[in-house]
Amino acid sequence: MTIEGSLLSHLVELRTRLIRALGGLLIGFIPCAFYARELYTILAQPLLEKLPQGGQMIATDVATPFFVPMKVAMMLAFVITLPHTLYQIWAFVAPGLYTHEKRLALPLVFASSLLFCFGMLFAYYAALPLVFEFITYFAPDGVAVMTDINKYLNFVLSMFMAFGVTFEVPVIVLVLVKAGIISIKKLKEIRPYVIVGSFVIAAIVTPPDVISQFMLAVPLCLLYETGIIIAAVLFKQNNDTNKNTAPAHSENDKH
Repeated sequence: MTIEGSLLSHLVELRTRLIRALGGLLIGFIPCAFYARELYTILAQPLLEKLPQGGQMIATDVATPFFVPMKVAMMLAFVITLPHTLYQIWAFVAPGLYTHEKRLALPLVFASSLLFCFGMLFAYYAALPLVFEFITYFAPDGVAVMTDINKYLNFVLSMFMAFGVTFEVPVIVLVLVKAGIISIKKLKEIRPYVIVGSFVIAAIVTPPDVISQFMLAVPLCLLYETGIIIAAVLFKQNNDTNKNTAPAHSENDKH
């Protein structure tokens, strides 16, 4: 097969996978769209529970009451159909991977997806209630806390993204160690810098309150340590395996 033919076949395969991924997203979006209002209410619950009696949210644009719940429905559809989307990506890149790369990629993809979802759940059930409790507590008397629904959605999505990426730290550590970019010894040496960097990053990506900064920085540090521990165990296992198989290879080489 010529280079042009190979490139064309890859482009056709890429188009097929994209169409299937978008089709799966559309199928997941349709039922979510019917419950878009209820989904937004669930998403807004951490703030609504902290507002004073009778407190509510507002919509400042004409089309906001329609588009914002639809955005929530699309976000949920993306999360629901994420396994299907990842499978399409996997089906496209798998033919070009070696066997050992396939064995490593599948667990990493599964683990990263699961950890990202855990990060979003942690933000929703743990971080957001404390953040809104802190913010509404300091609201002066006579000030009605009524957030625009679109700004609230953007705020929550930014928090979901920050915590979701934070929970990916163990996977990032494993990939770096496996690729030989950094050693476990070096990871331990730079631990103090990682701790300081965690609080700096938390101060940048979270609201200007101490609660949310600690809620992001502390898990980041703990997950970094978890990644080091897992990498150390896997690295030790790989060393043991290589030591056990080394004599056998030597014998084969002699023959």
